[in-house]
Amino acid sequence: MDIKQEFGNRLTQLRKEKKISQEKLAELSELNRPYISAIEQGKRNVSLEVIEKLAQALEISIKDFFEE
Repeated sequence: MDIKQEFGNRLTQLRKEKKISQEKLAELSELNRPYISAIEQGKRNVSLEVIEKLAQALEISIKDFFEE
């Protein structure tokens, strides 16, 4: 599994733990839902800025994406 897929899986896990839909995460992060979906599927190589937006939307630390 590559890093994009691992990150996508982790994003899905964290989002579901917070009981947030892809639509709600998109709204909170100011990204669009198809982009969130593509990240979760491991199809997008996300930037640091996007990781920061996702972390803020989920109310977590950036490091939480890389720890289990």
